Amino acid sequence: MTVLVPAWNPNSSLLLLLLLLSPCLRGTPDCYFSHSPISSNFHVRISELTDYLLKDYPVTVAINLQDEKHCKALWSLFLAQRWMERLKTVAGSEMQKLLEVVNTEIHFVTSCAFRPLPECLRFVQTNISHLLQDTCTQLLALKPCMGKACQNFSRCLEVQCQPDSSTLLPPRSPVALEATALPEPQPSQLLLLLLLPLTLVLLAAAWGLRWQRARRRAVLRPGRRILRPSRRHLTDVAQPGHRESWVEPGPFLDLAAPPALSPG
Repeated sequence: MTVLVPAWNPNSSLLLLLLLLSPCLRGTPDCYFSHSPISSNFHVRISELTDYLLKDYPVTVAINLQDEKHCKALWSLFLAQRWMERLKTVAGSEMQKLLEVVNTEIHFVTSCAFRPLPECLRFVQTNISHLLQDTCTQLLALKPCMGKACQNFSRCLEVQCQPDSSTLLPPRSPVALEATALPEPQPSQLLLLLLLPLTLVLLAAAWGLRWQRARRRAVLRPGRRILRPSRRHLTDVAQPGHRESWVEPGPFLDLAAPPALSPG
């Protein structure tokens, strides 16, 4: 018995490889939409869920998504769809139906093979009503171009954060993750820093002058007076042959005799 073995053809192997790598078999990881997956009445379905939910139910939203054209809206819907899946696990039967309706509106984002979320992404807590309102806004932004002007979203597969001090300069240690950048000094603060040394110098000079004056006053005790020669005495001293005489200061200068004048 003769067994026929088909000859190996390199073209057939190449064709098989292309089929395995085709977008259809890989679940469209390139995030390509040939038609718009957004319905025309999505806002009505979101409004029905908003009226039924507790407005203050806490959820989280990302606050530092990169403002990339069309990508930011897709990223926001991707994060909102994760919340819809999480809420369905804790909701009642009626609530699950409404959540599933809204989840169907944004379920198309799961056809995109998004990369793992970056560590730089920051979340803040908000109410479920704000999340649903933001979801409606992002759907409105994408609907005019989905399947038309913007079909290929392959550049949006990696969620990006806005650049800031924590992402531009990677920390050297875990402690640096909690550090915040110091604010730049304002012009008024710089002027205050420049005037502070001058103010201290002026205050020191004023204090020194005041201290010297107080010291001089302390030398001149209360009740003492300095006897100054009168104008007549100065005239007599200026005459030739005049001998000057002074009175030694005693304990009571107020009772001291006037200076003696020599004859002539």
